[in-house]
Amino acid sequence: MDWSRSDRRRMKEKELERGGEVSEDFGELIKYTASGFAGGLIIGALLDSFGFQKSAMGQWIVRTFSGEGESIFEGFYALRKRLRGHSASMAEAYGWGKLFGMVGPWIIDWGSRILGVDVYGVEGFYIPYFYALSDQIGANISGFIYLKRNTNSFRKTTQQYFHHPVMLVSLLIVLIVPLGLLAARILGFSPTTQVFAALETIAANLCWLPPLVGWLNEKKGSQKHS
Repeated sequence: MDWSRSDRRRMKEKELERGGEVSEDFGELIKYTASGFAGGLIIGALLDSFGFQKSAMGQWIVRTFSGEGESIFEGFYALRKRLRGHSASMAEAYGWGKLFGMVGPWIIDWGSRILGVDVYGVEGFYIPYFYALSDQIGANISGFIYLKRNTNSFRKTTQQYFHHPVMLVSLLIVLIVPLGLLAARILGFSPTTQVFAALETIAANLCWLPPLVGWLNEKKGSQKHS
């Protein structure tokens, strides 16, 4: 079915009234994750081969790529959308949130080392968590603000938030992943090499799930209206 611009606008308005989105462009965000994972593993392997298995600077770089590499690209995506004059979307808000959420883990990591926290032991389990998911926390908050801007009602925004599949998956990831990281450390895992640091961060970095859910939701909506 061929939809005119006015038809698509009316359809989007109706979807917004029901708390949904017609086209969030989440498919654009999914492709960035693998490059971040690959970058972290490659850099980690190179550092290990040169004998920098426990280099603090090396771990910072490896964890940044493994946990936040996609955030850089998603931030560029959000900026590109804005420069092209596109209307705001949940995916754009999600991208901005992830970009601005990148800095927190750096402060937490280096601050923990200065305070003498054993970053390789059980007590340091939270460091890969923030590298992997601080941008996800930022994206979740940014998504809530986006919904609030469209509804101008906190109650209605909250209702839409808990009915929005992307926001729900994002929230579940933020709450469940630290338990898995803590369990792994208790069971004896320790990131004593840069590759291990990359793998631990990659395992915690489930940021690809919310965009995947959004993309599948988009396809479902497109098929329904075709």
